[in-house]
Order: sequence, then C-alpha cells, then structure tokens
Amino acid sequence: MNDFRQDKAIYLQMADRLCDEILSGKYGPGERIPSVRELAVYLGVNANTVVRTYEALSLQGIIQTRRGLGYFVTEDAIDRIVNARRRHFMDETLPELFRQMQLLDIPPETLAGKWEEWKQGR
Repeated sequence: MNDFRQDKAIYLQMADRLCDEILSGKYGPGERIPSVRELAVYLGVNANTVVRTYEALSLQGIIQTRRGLGYFVTEDAIDRIVNARRRHFMDETLPELFRQMQLLDIPPETLAGKWEEWKQGR
C-alpha cells in the first residue's frame, strides 16, 4: 500500500488520503479513524509519520482526539476540507492552468468543451 510520490512529504500525502476518505464517506463526522498503530502497519510507515499526519489534521480541525478512545472525525470536517481545497484550487491550481493555457495558446472555449466532455463521460 506504500505508493507515495516523491514530490510531497509522506505525512501530507497521508493527510490528503484521509481527507479523501472522509469526503467519500468512508469515515463520517463523529466516526473513529484508525489508530496510529493501525494506520502505520496498514501503510507500512513509521508510527511517528502517522502522528505527524494526525497532528496536522488536528490543527486544521478535521480530526480530534478523545483521550483513551482514539481519533475521530470532527462534525464540520467535510466543510473544512472542501473549503481548504477550494482555496488551494483557486489560488494555486487555476493560476498555473491559466499560465499553461496561455503558453500553449489554448483558448478558454477549448477548456469549456473538454469540461463538458468530461462531465458526460462520468
């Protein structure tokens, strides 16, 4: 299960995966997520890496710890994840996309057509 990319810290990739699992409904608001040990074994990583992941998600208000019980998804985790990802998309992804479109002389109409094709193919 250890298929991490080289361009981003492992703990951040793990945080992204957990957020994806929360968004997909695998872990709902108020539900327990795997323990540090469980996730470390499952992903084949050091437990300290999982601790770092959980600390990052806790700071973002996505998960919370319940002493003696483990880590749980917060009630507003989905909103927090969606809002953070939207900000990232608007502030970082779109400007790079627009830069590439300009460099490659791709008109916005082409992008709109591809968007419609993609939506129909889903």
